[in-house]
Amino acid sequence: MTEAALATRGAQLNPVAKLAAVLILTVVLVLSIDWVSATVALCCEAIGLRWAGLSPRQFARRTWPVWVGAAMAGLTTVLYGQTHGEVHLQFGPVNVSDGSIELGAATALRILAIGLPGVVLFATTDPTDLADALAQRLRLPARFVLGGLAGMRLVGLFLDDWRYLSLARRARGIDDSRGVVARIRRLTTQTFTLLVLAIRRGSKLATAMEAKGFGATTTRSWARPSPLGRADAVLVTASVLTAVAAVALSVTAGTWGTR
Repeated sequence: MTEAALATRGAQLNPVAKLAAVLILTVVLVLSIDWVSATVALCCEAIGLRWAGLSPRQFARRTWPVWVGAAMAGLTTVLYGQTHGEVHLQFGPVNVSDGSIELGAATALRILAIGLPGVVLFATTDPTDLADALAQRLRLPARFVLGGLAGMRLVGLFLDDWRYLSLARRARGIDDSRGVVARIRRLTTQTFTLLVLAIRRGSKLATAMEAKGFGATTTRSWARPSPLGRADAVLVTASVLTAVAAVALSVTAGTWGTR
């Protein structure tokens, strides 16, 4: 299946349904740090993420920070976690035991089970569709929704601004400094410049939106409807069943609520 077809499939789901599915799993997984519930949730998510709307290449490019963060958190917990059971390695503050290994695995799995669906949610959701769903389905204030949408649209411009600032400094010959101190100074200066540009653009955008009536307190109409369909109900139901299965198997295995 092509990337365009996958993107179309992911866009067919209502953003509110995707948000609800992710929140259900997140709430359940934060209640207990155990490897059984996280493993069950992760296995079920692996099946569902095939229909998320991302190709394997897109999925890897979007989610690699989550994999790296989970590995680092798990390794840190294994090396410096609470000592429990048989100790396998002890060197200074490093204590690797059965308890720290189990806790490290549970931590890494839980980060993956919570982080991967969240990243996929935002990667497959158009900001305008999200704003329409929040306003029409959750009845959030239109002024808040439109302001958030405008802010999300400006995020992509920050990357372009940062790249243009770097090119401008290089063209002027002031980007050739070497050394840690010089790089920190350059990063600080460029960050401050980007902040000034963001404030100016935000002020102009706020004035333009206010002039066009986006700040009115009257009830607004929406050009694009945001319906909830059968696929959305299936997604939320699958999320609930996954959460129930994760808790049930964890309780049966006796690992629920362990630290």
